[in-house]
Amino acid sequence: MSLDEDTRWLEWVTKQFEAIAGEDKEIDLEEFKTALKVKESFFAERFFALFDSDGSSSISLDELLGALNLLIHGSEADKLRFLFQVYDVDGSGSIDPDELRTVLKSCLRESAISLPEEKLDDLTLALFESADKDRSGAITFEELKAELENFPEVMENLTISAANWLKPPEAEERRRQAPRYLTRAYWQNNSRKLSFLMAYALLSLLLFSSALLHHRGGGVCFMVAKGCGQCLNFNCTFVMVLMLRRCLTWLRATWLVRVLPLDQNILLHQIVGYAILVFTVVHTSAHILNFVHLSRHTGYSLWEYLLTTRPGVGWVRGSASLTGVVLQLLIGLMVLCSSTFVRRSGHFEVFYWSHLSYVWVWSLLVVHCANFWKWFLVPGLVFLLEKVLGLAFAHMGGLYIVEVNLLPSKVTHLVIKRPPFFTFKPGDYLYINIPDIATYEWHPFTISSAPEQSDTLWLHIRSMGQWTNRLFEFFRQPETLACSPKRLATSLRNKRQLVQTQEQMFWATVSNGTVATNEDEAVELTMYRQRSSGAAASTGAEGPPGLQGPPGVQAAQEEEGAKGEETLTQDQLDHVEKGEGPHLKEIPAKLGDNHQLCNIKCYVDGPYGTPTRQIFASEHAVLIGAGIGITPFASILQSIMYRYRRRKQNCPNCSYSWCENIIDSDMKLRKVDFIWINRDQKSFEWFVSLLTKLEMDQADEEPEGRFLEMHMYMTSALSKNDMKAIGLQMALDLLAKKEKRDSITGLQTRTQPGRPDWAKVFQKVSEENKGKVHVFYCGAPALAKTIKAQCEHFGFHFYKENF
Repeated sequence: MSLDEDTRWLEWVTKQFEAIAGEDKEIDLEEFKTALKVKESFFAERFFALFDSDGSSSISLDELLGALNLLIHGSEADKLRFLFQVYDVDGSGSIDPDELRTVLKSCLRESAISLPEEKLDDLTLALFESADKDRSGAITFEELKAELENFPEVMENLTISAANWLKPPEAEERRRQAPRYLTRAYWQNNSRKLSFLMAYALLSLLLFSSALLHHRGGGVCFMVAKGCGQCLNFNCTFVMVLMLRRCLTWLRATWLVRVLPLDQNILLHQIVGYAILVFTVVHTSAHILNFVHLSRHTGYSLWEYLLTTRPGVGWVRGSASLTGVVLQLLIGLMVLCSSTFVRRSGHFEVFYWSHLSYVWVWSLLVVHCANFWKWFLVPGLVFLLEKVLGLAFAHMGGLYIVEVNLLPSKVTHLVIKRPPFFTFKPGDYLYINIPDIATYEWHPFTISSAPEQSDTLWLHIRSMGQWTNRLFEFFRQPETLACSPKRLATSLRNKRQLVQTQEQMFWATVSNGTVATNEDEAVELTMYRQRSSGAAASTGAEGPPGLQGPPGVQAAQEEEGAKGEETLTQDQLDHVEKGEGPHLKEIPAKLGDNHQLCNIKCYVDGPYGTPTRQIFASEHAVLIGAGIGITPFASILQSIMYRYRRRKQNCPNCSYSWCENIIDSDMKLRKVDFIWINRDQKSFEWFVSLLTKLEMDQADEEPEGRFLEMHMYMTSALSKNDMKAIGLQMALDLLAKKEKRDSITGLQTRTQPGRPDWAKVFQKVSEENKGKVHVFYCGAPALAKTIKAQCEHFGFHFYKENF
């Protein structure tokens, strides 16, 4: 900092201190905790004790500024000395294992990470053994300094949240930047949408002008009303065209997808909806003013013009005024109930049922306007045909939910028997109706299973509204399931027998050290229990940690093992090893209260296309999922790996495998980066089995590096530039290198703390030069704006799934 910056910073910190300290000009421990926003009191107490240089049990302004000056402007040695003092709880001048364990346990609590006590011991020993170079049983300052030098990013960002909190705001610099809507990159990346909107605005202007001129003899108010009426004829029809889902899905497979903004149909539908509201208000206001003028020269009053049929306004028995008033109310209600705060606040049903009033709107428009039927006829017939086909397909045959798995964060995983005629693309969505939950309600959800999974459809549904909460509660109560005790017992017994046979076949296929071959039929979202060899399978020995089946599966196997264990013949094993054995089915991740077999009737309408259909035309795809936004990518990743495995080659003489770099019309992808951002640790449990399988499927060495790279981020965990997390992140890194897997998720991919630095992430992607980069995002809209702005900066194509 310059001298002027130091002066301004000092003034700003002084004001902040006075606001926190109050009249006594001192900060006590409780005020200090509030200021730092520390979850775990251990760090607040340690920082407070170190800041309180005179031991008065309070911090003065001079003490605070002196400590912060040390942390922000001090040398590396000064900062390291402060960190060492935080870890040296008893002040002995060295850190023993128990002190380090206490610190790491507090780090875990601060980052909202839950690990078993044994894992905490492993983390402590990993860091301690790495730092204790002389094996003296204690870590000295010099040893800690030497250990930290192995982590350059830690040395660069050695600070604490209090220092960041007390830094001056940088709002002035941000204001100087030009709005991204005025940048050249924005117009290039949004050319289709902007061109379409300009064409739409021009057409609306032409329609308004033509109607204005045609009725130029009727007065200004009458002319404006007619101009808006003509625009309403077009817009009330066009708003329906934008929601012809089957037609739009078909258009995505044609060259028009490169010309029309099909991915923004929901946004355009909303824009047209607001335009209808504006035109309606102006149209109604102009007619009211015209009626005021007419009431002065005729025998009818204003209220007779508005609320009766006596003046004879309209082509159906003078009903134009009455139908216009009702239309104004219905359209206003529809727009209000479509607002974001209604849909996102858990009241989706309000939006859903109010939107069904479009039937009344169109019916009243036909009565209200003499020419509307001419605009509506063809699109209305197409819309009606889509609805009829949807209902017909939905009720063809009986579909049943055969399995339910209740996952953390109130996510309901449904397994539906897939009808033979149901074909879809990765990332597509469908509408589902479950009469036991709500007889007439249909709700859209992304299909999370791959198209190559021929027997079932998977849905992962987050409980965020009334219907989704009822769904979760319905399956949480076992007595409500449409399953008789006999049927459930029979199904469970059959499933356990199937699991035992499948495991034997699975370990026969992987006994040579490989898991996936180019002859496998599909990639499943499953969790497997690994055994080291056929001998281990018979003796009950288990394979490496992290690939063992969950307790429910193990208990089922032990129970069946007591009855007598079936074995495969050598001839069957030979067939399996050649890839000629039966297709590997799903092995349930849990058989218990949260994982149930059932037989619930349901109906599905779809599938419908999404922007993610463009992924296989990409060369370098970046998939970004936030929370439950991973669901479309679960399907996509499985399908990608299925196609990848068809290229995978295995050496017949050894276990070496590789993937040939072949670009074909089926998949042009050369590289896939998958980024999953979750708030807490439990959320990773939704698809950790899938991600584990994807890691196992990849060849160890490939000509151009790994085809699929995964990046996990946990936002509740403190980032590496926070002093409260430095030790924990170092320990997690060391243990991950030792065990070849992450302690938080069990994956080989290390979970990164905090939020991604999108500028660095996209800079790395740009430097890889794998071809044109397409970024696909599904998650909260707020994050989409940030990612889209970065894509525009780097020239990447951006696609957003409506969430």
